[in-house]
Amino acid sequence: MDAKSQICSIWLGSETGILKGVSISKKQAFNFCEMSCLSRDQEVCVMAWGDPHESEVLVGSVNGTVKTFSTDKGIFTATRECGDPSQGRFTGLAVTDSSLITCVESGLLKVWKEGSTDTVEVNVGNGICRMRQNPSQCHRVATGGKENPLKVWDLERPDKPIFTAKNVAHDWLDMRVPVWVRDIGFIPDSDKIVTCTGHHQVRVYDPSTSQRRPVMEAQFGEYPLTALSLPASQGAVVVGNTHGELAILDLRKGLVRGCLKGLAGAVRGLQCHPSLPLVASCGLDRFLRVHSLEDRSLQHKVYLKSRLNCVLLSSRELESSSPDVSGDVEEVKAEEDEVWDTMETVTEKTKKRAAQKGETTVIGVDGKKKRKLVKK
Repeated sequence: MDAKSQICSIWLGSETGILKGVSISKKQAFNFCEMSCLSRDQEVCVMAWGDPHESEVLVGSVNGTVKTFSTDKGIFTATRECGDPSQGRFTGLAVTDSSLITCVESGLLKVWKEGSTDTVEVNVGNGICRMRQNPSQCHRVATGGKENPLKVWDLERPDKPIFTAKNVAHDWLDMRVPVWVRDIGFIPDSDKIVTCTGHHQVRVYDPSTSQRRPVMEAQFGEYPLTALSLPASQGAVVVGNTHGELAILDLRKGLVRGCLKGLAGAVRGLQCHPSLPLVASCGLDRFLRVHSLEDRSLQHKVYLKSRLNCVLLSSRELESSSPDVSGDVEEVKAEEDEVWDTMETVTEKTKKRAAQKGETTVIGVDGKKKRKLVKK
């Protein structure tokens, strides 16, 4: 099992509680879990790397536990109780200075210090949809949710947020615009933060200025946006919505650069590769897809049998050479066309039965098709 986990470059969490690893170079997928004790309360809702070397994957479940998976050994090495299921599921997971940061829907953000029972608790407000860590300043996190605006917190001074976004001006009917932050991203090499909302808006905030309202706002589609990710090349953001639409937006002009096609269900997980022009997405249609951000073509498509909630990309090359794996391997169906090829064609059967019964199709004066029995 350790050899299997070492060749995986993409990790995914499913509704059934299974941690899935995918090797793009070997065209294989693996399940890492105890099949005998699976239950719905083990559904994976968040994932994060446990260390900078990417040798550990932290998996947050609906039941409030955070499990540590070793990518070197291929097994779960630790389990920690980090939440009460009555307070909602995890909305964010991060690590800073050997401390674990968790946040749940009720707005309770906790910092779990290693080797100590003491925790730092911060109430960030109700209805939290997402908590994200600043990659360049690990002690800073951003939160947001339904009727809970974007806030930036310094965990070294968690008494109050260092930045709180202000809602946009009233609309043309002079009505208040509702707040619904669905995902957050920190723009590299700057203080700016980008968010996507449940009202199909993409907004950019700049906490370094005195302006608390967005410095840029754009809209995409007509449906709620569910996830975003920032590619390695600056100046753009990739967003996905509840109807399986993926788009690349220009953060300077607020325009859509292009759309990524092929999805058939709501997008739940989205992540761009740290150094390559690639983006991985997953969702309700049970497929992992990897698109190129240069020509927007579909590079890889893997069927994983379960509804997927989150995706985690390794920073190494996705198709690098890897050690060989022997043993029982789960073969991956890369195309759903094989399923349709094995199915019987219903229309042919209908025509044969109609011919045996002596039926024929007649087009009436009104243009409607009717079946007529012909005596032989």
